[in-house]
Amino acid sequence: MQKRNCICSLDSGAKPHYTYYNAALFKRDLNTVLHEMENPAMSVWPLPRITFQELSSIEEKRPVALLTTNDVWSVLGSQLALPVVIQAEPERYNRDLFDYLADHLPTSVQAVYAVGRGAPVEAAKVVASRNHRPLVIIPSALDSDKMLTPFAEVVEEQNGSQKRLVRVETGPAAEVIVDWDVIQAAPHELRGAGIVDVLSIVTGLLDWRFAAQKGKNPIEQRFTPWAASVAAGLASQAIKSAAAIGQGQLDALQTLLDLLMIVVQLNNQLGHQRAQEGCEHYLGQILAVRADPKLSHAEMIAPCILFVSALHGQDPAALRDAMQNAGVRLDQLRATDVRLTLDELPNYIGEYNFPYSMLNETDPASETVTQALETAGLAIEDYTWQLPDEPEPPAESTAEITPAEAAASTPSAPESTNPNDSTAPMPNG
Repeated sequence: MQKRNCICSLDSGAKPHYTYYNAALFKRDLNTVLHEMENPAMSVWPLPRITFQELSSIEEKRPVALLTTNDVWSVLGSQLALPVVIQAEPERYNRDLFDYLADHLPTSVQAVYAVGRGAPVEAAKVVASRNHRPLVIIPSALDSDKMLTPFAEVVEEQNGSQKRLVRVETGPAAEVIVDWDVIQAAPHELRGAGIVDVLSIVTGLLDWRFAAQKGKNPIEQRFTPWAASVAAGLASQAIKSAAAIGQGQLDALQTLLDLLMIVVQLNNQLGHQRAQEGCEHYLGQILAVRADPKLSHAEMIAPCILFVSALHGQDPAALRDAMQNAGVRLDQLRATDVRLTLDELPNYIGEYNFPYSMLNETDPASETVTQALETAGLAIEDYTWQLPDEPEPPAESTAEITPAEAAASTPSAPESTNPNDSTAPMPNG
């Protein structure tokens, strides 16, 4: 006789009802639900194809839509023989502008090219994605990781007037063409500024581990020691290579590109940016619509890295030296813009829905913040601009956490992790 399983339930009249079910099927369905909870559906984006060649050797036959800037095209245009059908030179990261360019792309265009950096690259991602056209990016400098990422950054209006920088998933470019002569000829402050997106790993890991200790990471962003260890190694190599990157040495620039590619692919594999991005990028995202729009990505993020490192109780001297050696300008972001942003921090955290980080527990009026701003070179000088006086609470103590600990340690607070996540750091090689 076959054994059957049943569930007994009572209706409003207290009469039992028996529902028979297949135990094996029930167990399978339950396991499926648990698996999906721990492994939510996601796409792992690849990197673009990376091609190394001189611009003059590019042979493009497809009708092309070109997005660039006047400054870049006046230098590189003579080296490129592209069958350009239509051209745009966006200077702003405006969502409405990007949407217009996408909606009015000529039907005859078969490929989209972005030449340069900044707004044209982000606009090209939107245009190519919306029209299902292959995107080719030709960077004029290794100034960030944006040529590799599968999303575009755009500024859109919220509630009719308030502007906010958001990310729109577009998928990666089909190809990135690197001409090393072009990269080496880039302005010193831009040529290797992408090192900032590798060094942000240090503060990103501190924030990721901090959130884990507080039990605030959602299951899909749980702290993963092996990934933290890999990321920490990338940051260490960037610090070692910083001086050579600043000098424009070819092998160092090649290393920087390798580091950027690996960190972006790591993010793609994890399905989030927590191993690379923390408070420094969250502040940069807010400041993008508040600070001087002429600032480069690195000039916005670099001072925030120093501030967040100090906020975690760390000495940012090594990070400062590395960024300065690589040519990144640390004095372009205005201290008043940062201070005003911090004063409105609680509102921004709610509006942007950032992952949990040190910012969630930071009192803008605390002595800890004041000291961190001074360490980062972002303090407002005495007897100049002043903010309305507010009573200051007692200084808060911050536990010392080194980047190595952030990468190698498993959080002490309870957080749901895979048993394999608690392994020791991966050995070199």
